[in-house]
Amino acid sequence: MATPPSDPASLAGRRILICRPEPEASRLARQFQAAGAETLVLPMIEREPLPETPERRATILGLDEFSHVIAVSPYAARLLLEALDTWWPQLPIGLNWYGVGAGTAKTLAEHGLKPRRPDEGWTSEALLKLPSLARLDNERVLVARGEQGRELIRKTLEARGARVTMMPLYRRYCPDYTTAQVHSALIQSTPDAVIALSGETLNNLIALSANCSHNLYDSPVIVPARRIADQARAAGFNAPCIPGSLADNDIVAAVAEQLAGREGGSGKAK
Repeated sequence: MATPPSDPASLAGRRILICRPEPEASRLARQFQAAGAETLVLPMIEREPLPETPERRATILGLDEFSHVIAVSPYAARLLLEALDTWWPQLPIGLNWYGVGAGTAKTLAEHGLKPRRPDEGWTSEALLKLPSLARLDNERVLVARGEQGRELIRKTLEARGARVTMMPLYRRYCPDYTTAQVHSALIQSTPDAVIALSGETLNNLIALSANCSHNLYDSPVIVPARRIADQARAAGFNAPCIPGSLADNDIVAAVAEQLAGREGGSGKAK
C-alpha cells in the first residue's frame, strides 16, 4: 500500500532529478514539490507509438484466439486498449488479463477489465509467479510491450508450453539534450537524489553523464528492482534504493528516508 512520507518537510530545499518519461515525470515532480522539494525533470526515455501494421491488425482481430493478454507497462496498456477499441466494440469473454505492476493493472481496470497482478512486487519475475501462468500447455498468450525489451516473459512462458505472440506498440529512445542542458541538470543543480525507474533509463543517464564532472554516484538513486540496483552499483552508484512500491507517494517516501538516514550518519541503501 502506498504511504506518504512520514515527514514531508524533510524534503524542503532538496533537489530531486527525475529521469522518468512524461507524463509520469511531471506527475511525480508535483508529488515531490508538495513535500517541499525542488525538482528537475530530465527524461532519459521518450516514447512514440509505432504505426499499425497488417500483422498487428491481424493479431488484434484474432484476439479471441488467445487465452491470456499481458501488458508490461501502463503505456503499453493504454495503446493496446486504444487499438482494441478500434476493432472490438465489445471485447471477447474468457480472456485472462494481466498487468505487470499496480499502475498497469489500474490502467486496464479503468477500461472495465479485471486484470491479475502480483500481490507483491511489480516486475516480470513477480508476474510469472502467478498460479494462472504456471502451466500453459499450448495456450496462446499475447504480450503488449515496446519495440524492444526483456525476453524473460516470452522465454519463461514458452518453456511452460505457451504459444507467445509479442506485439510491439511503441518505441523508446533517448532524448537529444544539449551540453548546456546536461550541465545544468547534473552539475549546476547538484541533485540530492535521482529517480531512474528502469534499466534503460539508468543506462541512458550513465551515457549522458559520462563526459561531465558530477556527483550523481554519491547521491541516492531510486531504482525499481534488485536487478537494476545491482546494475547501478556496478556502474559506480553508491546508494541505490528500491522503494516500497512504484507509487509516487512511496517513491517520495523512499527519498525522504534515504536523505534523512544520511543526515543521521547511517547512509544505508536498501
